[in-house]
Amino acid sequence: MGNRMTGNQKPGTVFIISAPSGSGKTTLTNRLLSLVPGLQFSISYTTREPRGSEQSGREYFFVSREEFEKMIAHHEFLEYANVFGNYYGTARRFLEEATRAGKDLVLDIDVQGAQQVKDKMPEAVSIFILPPSREVLERRLRNRSQAENVTSQEVIRRRLEEAAREIENYPKYDYILVNDQLEESIDQLKAIVLAERAKRNPDVSLDEDVLAKAEASLLPNVRERARQIFESFGLTPAPQ
Repeated sequence: MGNRMTGNQKPGTVFIISAPSGSGKTTLTNRLLSLVPGLQFSISYTTREPRGSEQSGREYFFVSREEFEKMIAHHEFLEYANVFGNYYGTARRFLEEATRAGKDLVLDIDVQGAQQVKDKMPEAVSIFILPPSREVLERRLRNRSQAENVTSQEVIRRRLEEAAREIENYPKYDYILVNDQLEESIDQLKAIVLAERAKRNPDVSLDEDVLAKAEASLLPNVRERARQIFESFGLTPAPQ
């Protein structure tokens, strides 16, 4: 698929948000989109089956494996990955649409997809959302599983294992957001977006408190707490 952007159009900032299942990523992202103007959200494509009340075009575009692979062959994805037997991907058209609209793009993608985007667009801003501990994540996953009418302990165990594998990648991200108190986490996520916009536009002035809140979420400033969370999953040594 060709790039339809004109020469005088520059892509806005791409914000990558990743998190293990149950970390509250969807809630945080939805609140961010409602609070900060000028953001466009990219809905991912996937070949997995819908869960619970999920609807195609809302949480994901649910497509067949054949359709997904046809899109791969036509170079329609900005990134895609095979995650635990299912494809997930971001269509290029969302970046093109955001650029034409003069908006920044928000991607809700896994660690494999995030690395692909970072390789292609090193200037993209990556944010990893961590649960406060393994115990909290397990409780959230159990609540989610009940809401989805999933009672299998095997499913919950597998999701915890998947979460642990994803969490190993947190040092690759620019910002780490520990989702402990929801309202505080929303403020932090909003601050990160506003601070990154201010960095790229010298005409934008920003409150010092907002800048400080964003800086507090930079990886070097959260590394010790992230290490403790990492180790709560029984994973050692913690990555650097």
